[in-house]
Amino acid sequence: MAELTRAQKNLLETIAGLTCRPDGAFNIRANGGLAERAVTDHINITSKTDVPGIDITIKPEAQGETVYIPVVMDESGMVDVVYNDFFVGEGADVTIVAGCGIHNCGADDSQHDGIHRFFVGKGAHVKYVENHYGSGDGMGKRILNPVTEVYMEEDSTVEMEMVQIKGVDSTIRTTKSELKAGAKLIIRERLMTHGEQHAESVYTTLLNGDGSSADVVSRSVAREHSYQKYTSRIVGNAACTGHTECDAILMDDAMPGCWQCLNWTRLASTRHWYTRPPSARSPATSLSNS
Repeated sequence: MAELTRAQKNLLETIAGLTCRPDGAFNIRANGGLAERAVTDHINITSKTDVPGIDITIKPEAQGETVYIPVVMDESGMVDVVYNDFFVGEGADVTIVAGCGIHNCGADDSQHDGIHRFFVGKGAHVKYVENHYGSGDGMGKRILNPVTEVYMEEDSTVEMEMVQIKGVDSTIRTTKSELKAGAKLIIRERLMTHGEQHAESVYTTLLNGDGSSADVVSRSVAREHSYQKYTSRIVGNAACTGHTECDAILMDDAMPGCWQCLNWTRLASTRHWYTRPPSARSPATSLSNS
């Protein structure tokens, strides 16, 4: 593996579980540039020529393979924007491990905006894992604004684990999905905020084909004076099923925001639940809506 700083190595282990050069395909981005890349017979990675970013092409022959595309930053004041497109062949079965870690010990804000688009072929299965993490004792903020678009062909399945571990001062997480007949989308978001951190999640899911389904669930912990807002909208344009849910634990003086909307043809459900532990400084409150 190309030489990384100690801070970058720590970030890489935290967000992707990597302590050495991984087997298979991978692309490691460090401080806005390519650190190292490897491809396989079934997974190819090429740099874009018009904007920063990469194209990841996954052939139908890819079965049970994993590709890593983490981003690490330890330069204070850097703003990094990257555009990554994933082209998943029919019937492929792949795990994609992404995410970003920012270590900021300086006075200036550091920011990474990753724009990811997934084009998932008929009958393909994708598991996508995205971990975000911030560290460093500088006054500069650690800012992450991911944008994810998912376009699913018939009978495809996408499972997404969207995790914010800790240390991210500000984030707006935007995810849009469009599903054709028989496609299945499962999203599990997990967030933790503390201090004065601010986190917003916006999910828009269009169920455009008969038999398509979406299950979008967010679970979070908000501590101290942090703020979280969860917005989820599922639109059923065919005979489909949809469920969205937000469960949050509020501690100290943390504040929640939640907005959910479903339009469906046959079946959909929504639920949100906030709890504030009795030990918190504010009175215990809860809200449920089914």
